[in-house]
Amino acid sequence: MIQKYVYGTPFETDAVLGQWVPGSGEPAFGTVDLSEGFRFTYSMAEEDIVYGLGEANRGINKRGYRYVSNCTDEPNHTEEKLSLYAAHNFIVVAGEKPFGLFFDYPASLTFDIGYTRSDLLTVFCQGKDLNLYVIDGDTPYSIVRQFRKAIGRSYIPPKFAFGYGQSRWGYRTMKDFRGVVQGYRANHIPLDMVYMDIDYMQDYKDFTVNGENFPDFPAFVREMGEQNIHLVPIIDAGVKVEEGYPVYEEGVKNNFFCKRADGSDFVAVVWPGRTHFPDFLNPEARAWFGEKYRFLLDQGIEGFWNDMNEPAIFFTPESKAEQQQDPMPEIGAFSIPDVPVEEPENMDYQRFYHNVGGSMIRHDRVHNLYGYNMTRAAGEGFDRLTPDRRILMFSRASYIGAHRYGGVWTGDNCSWWSHLLLNLKMLPSLNMCGFLYVGADLGGFGQNTTRDLLLRWLALGVFTPLMRNHSILGSRRQECYQFEHPEDFRHVIGVRYRLLPYLYSEYMKAALRDEMMFRPLAFDFPDDPMAAQVEDQLMLGGEVMITPVYTQNAAGRYVYLPEKMLFVKFLPDGTVSEEVLSAGHHYVAVALNEVPMFIRKGKCIPLAQFAESVAEVDSEHLTLLGCEGAEYVLYDDDGVHKDYENPAHFRTLRKE
Repeated sequence: MIQKYVYGTPFETDAVLGQWVPGSGEPAFGTVDLSEGFRFTYSMAEEDIVYGLGEANRGINKRGYRYVSNCTDEPNHTEEKLSLYAAHNFIVVAGEKPFGLFFDYPASLTFDIGYTRSDLLTVFCQGKDLNLYVIDGDTPYSIVRQFRKAIGRSYIPPKFAFGYGQSRWGYRTMKDFRGVVQGYRANHIPLDMVYMDIDYMQDYKDFTVNGENFPDFPAFVREMGEQNIHLVPIIDAGVKVEEGYPVYEEGVKNNFFCKRADGSDFVAVVWPGRTHFPDFLNPEARAWFGEKYRFLLDQGIEGFWNDMNEPAIFFTPESKAEQQQDPMPEIGAFSIPDVPVEEPENMDYQRFYHNVGGSMIRHDRVHNLYGYNMTRAAGEGFDRLTPDRRILMFSRASYIGAHRYGGVWTGDNCSWWSHLLLNLKMLPSLNMCGFLYVGADLGGFGQNTTRDLLLRWLALGVFTPLMRNHSILGSRRQECYQFEHPEDFRHVIGVRYRLLPYLYSEYMKAALRDEMMFRPLAFDFPDDPMAAQVEDQLMLGGEVMITPVYTQNAAGRYVYLPEKMLFVKFLPDGTVSEEVLSAGHHYVAVALNEVPMFIRKGKCIPLAQFAESVAEVDSEHLTLLGCEGAEYVLYDDDGVHKDYENPAHFRTLRKE
């Protein structure tokens, strides 16, 4: 059961759909104090585990630290960081009587989960206007399923989006992109997408293409398509201030940009230089911006990634003036300003306003909704522009509700082993909050990757719906063909395509049933106290457990099996090794060019032959891997259209 407690006059975020039972008095769990802002307090038992917070730092169990929901452009995700790119205010307290809490509040919100005092959960914010949803259930997973149903169906991408993608900040010309595709195809390493970072644009302007570097862009898109390659361009939040640029001129004319207090258009500096921010909280501005995706859709583009939408701000005229510097020095896209990026609680987010139903709302009071509503603008636009076809969309910043319009990647991480493990730990928390199409920058975005780190990270990325290798300008090149023995990369990424019928099927089941694709072991084995302690293994779908190696120079790893399972390794010669292991602790050897996983007892999964693109995966002639006599219900559709509930998409396979 879900009860809704209303405090003050909350801002309508549209995160939760439908009508809910109004709560009265104190919530069933914890107490609320409104004497100074809002403060929720709950006394935790020693054994209580706290799950959730979506894209947040540290572990699957969030107990023992504090977290601030405040969408922040913070690439160095070290352990002390309190805020990352997203704000996902949903937690589940798993104890003797489990319950869930969603704090629907669009400004900065702090979760002190046993940090100040080890037995206290405290959630607080400056404002007093919010909705609190309290969810009662028998198990943590039953609570999650109720919440998932309340917030609406997760976004479903086209099938090609489950292929492997290569990205790098710095691809500028057709020659650059052709070289990447040639490098993969010549080495027979599977590839479906090449991402276009800011350099494809004309002067970093949204919805433009550099005419000198791409003299016939539609023809180039077709050329890539003939090789089963989808180009996926970036769209940034900031619109360049430039006379003669239609997006800028239309936004100014129609008052579609965020305003200063005096009514003038707010100005900030980001990659294009002086920019305005579209007012995505204004439905008319949102519809206008969504329509702009037509420019690229009409040229054959079928996927996008939204970026810089916390929104990221390098500086403003006001912040420069406060520092007694030239108020608006010019900035090029490759010369990051010698000014510290200010924290979200600073003055810049208090300097601009949104038009919400004719009322001017200061940005910091609704800050966490900005990236969400940029993704919403795109999703609503796609529904109008291509109503029968799916378009790939994922975003950097998000709030619960954005999961209905697109996926997320976990932001500008680094080539650190710790970030490989953090990638793993974020997956179930993101699924809890509705985000199913998720992934991280494999190999790490910042710093310089190594061959072994990339191979190990790819062996995790094999299982994540979004599988993208992405790196920063100036770092070591990390396309897979750049390293010795590219056949190892061919094999590891090839495993993704062999597993694609299973992964796509489990994704679709999770989306259509409001379930989680990735789960902590404790969700599936609630009576096993050891399962609740495991944070480096995950259940995937109904049949699989994944156990990636995440330690440098490791020849394998220790695993915990809550039950007897089949240990599977995909070997570089194309064969699969199988070994039944009993419940308990085991050390398993895993070479750099192997992909490990476990299949649960009594289960089987479908396996395809190697393919170099999603279009080439044969889903009709599958083998089954797992237990004799087991059955698997496969979901398979054309990956393009939206007739998701068609019973013809389901068929039952049996392993003889």
